[in-house]
Amino acid sequence: MRTIGADTGERTWGEARGPTFAQRRRLTLRGARRQVARGRAFAREALEDWGWDGQEASEDAILVVSELLTNANLHADGCHELLLRGGDTFRVEVYDGHGDLRRLAPGTPRLRTPGAPGGYGLLLVRRVADLWGAEAIAQGKVVWAEFDADRLRSGGPGPWRT
Repeated sequence: MRTIGADTGERTWGEARGPTFAQRRRLTLRGARRQVARGRAFAREALEDWGWDGQEASEDAILVVSELLTNANLHADGCHELLLRGGDTFRVEVYDGHGDLRRLAPGTPRLRTPGAPGGYGLLLVRRVADLWGAEAIAQGKVVWAEFDADRLRSGGPGPWRT
């Protein structure tokens, strides 16, 4: 298993053992229509139920859910599953069936047509989430992002706004 991400998958805050998760919600999306809209609604409901809604940081988390689901749809033949975990961290995991991590690696050159939309989703995820990465799994990959729960409770700005 190989992990990549903005910080090479290593934690820069919290305990070395990683976050603890008291809550967990799973949404199966394989073959579903309107995956991004369903995933956004699912995440918004979880954030509300866990008391993390109505803050600027919760909107950042919804944006990241949208970006990760959109990327799975555009570049990995759709999302298979969305997993949300809550505890001292809010973690978003998007599972797809395409295991190639090379396109996700930081610094990988991208072919972009000047002025054309698109191609900035993971840059946005990198800037808005507290931590993000991707891991190859047996049947594809999981791309994940994390938000510190204190940030979601306080509504504090993301790392790019400081």
